Amino acid sequence: RCILGLFEGVVTGAADGYGRMAGKPAATLLHTGPGLANGLANLHNAKRAHTPVINIVGDHANFHLRYDAPLTSDIYSLAAPMSNWVQRIKGPDDVGAAIEAAYAASLKMPGVATVILPADAAWSEAAPASARAAAVPARPIASEAALREAAQAIRQGAGRTGLLLAGEALRGEGLEMAGRIAGAFGARLFSPVLIARAERGRGRAAFARIPYPVEPALDALRELDALILVGEAEPVAFFAYPGMPSRLAPPRCQILSLATASDDQTGSLAALGEKLGVAAGKRPAARRAGMPEGTPSGALNEDAISVLLAEMLPEGAIVCDEGLTSARRFFELGAAAAPHDYLMNTGGSIGIGIPLACGAAVACPDRKVVTLQADGSGLYTVQGLWTQARENLDVLTIVFANHAYAILQIEMRNLGVKNFGRNAERMMSLDAPKVDWVGMARSMGVDGARAATCEDFSTLLARALKTKGPYLIEAAI
Repeated sequence: RCILGLFEGVVTGAADGYGRMAGKPAATLLHTGPGLANGLANLHNAKRAHTPVINIVGDHANFHLRYDAPLTSDIYSLAAPMSNWVQRIKGPDDVGAAIEAAYAASLKMPGVATVILPADAAWSEAAPASARAAAVPARPIASEAALREAAQAIRQGAGRTGLLLAGEALRGEGLEMAGRIAGAFGARLFSPVLIARAERGRGRAAFARIPYPVEPALDALRELDALILVGEAEPVAFFAYPGMPSRLAPPRCQILSLATASDDQTGSLAALGEKLGVAAGKRPAARRAGMPEGTPSGALNEDAISVLLAEMLPEGAIVCDEGLTSARRFFELGAAAAPHDYLMNTGGSIGIGIPLACGAAVACPDRKVVTLQADGSGLYTVQGLWTQARENLDVLTIVFANHAYAILQIEMRNLGVKNFGRNAERMMSLDAPKVDWVGMARSMGVDGARAATCEDFSTLLARALKTKGPYLIEAAI
């Protein structure tokens, strides 16, 4: 299935969304070094999410490179920082083996694999070849030593041991086993600040997301004596701040690695549960999260959007969260919402929300996709709305229209800057002129409406959730 994006960042972000939900790679088709460069920001996010993606980057014919034509560039060096694996195809006879190796590499690590395809490979003579399925090696489970150390820490922890879950450990049997272990031994479950994909909602094991601000993050982990890593590296601060530590776990906390991103996290948690004697049986009931009492009313604000969406979200929905500062409360409320999948911007490179939803909708056409989209970051890849209309993707985009780069204002304050000068204020404001999101969406073939009150938003949300196809709500906050 060939799907057109009007900008390479849409293409790479959509490939990320597809890979996260399908568990297998989508392939991008990018034009020479500049085309790849246009898509690198969302490839950075895909790499951080450990998403299987295959980039096919076209290049000049081999014999033409020495003439240094205007589009000539060092594609390998551009691709390497955002890829786990890069290979240049030598000629037409090399294509099959290279693509087979790229497919296996994207799933083995897992992550981004990039193939550089010279133009003459498309027209040169080639020997007949038969296609074959790529062999992907089985991923290993935790070693006996790692299982023994983790089990000892959990048994001795008495509530002072945490499991930091990522990848498969945040869904399906992996999350269920983590919940059983936590219920049986009082271990605490955490996720990273940024989540590639998690299964959330009623009936699923609950976990705490490490907060984005440093001080709350330090407080969240302060009581831990041991932290067991399952598919994730040791947690560190998103940025450096004066007088603040980079490492978030307390100095005395023992850091144990049970499984890396390239290991079998589900199998490793199953083996850990067996060692702890909790491999069978029902997970102890956790305290059920509840919704706030009452229905929001009056002028629309960011908290009301999260409350109303959590209450009305249909079962099986996929939520792509790039709401940044405005959608923070939805994660808290999501534990009490209908069961759903939750995807985030994993690398901090903004402009992934709309493309991520495109890919998720292609991977799961029978599920409603809801995008929580900050307006500033949404403008980076707004062209993705055109792709949603062209492919008739079942995506609801909720734009938090505060007409500001609010995240930049927060980071300035984190550095101790309380009063902004005129130049700084203008660089973080998007209200002169204000973007008409409904008009923008309609120009790209996506219908939409603007809501300024909770009542209007609730009505639009109910209608959009029941209607198949792309729709946009501009939430004026």
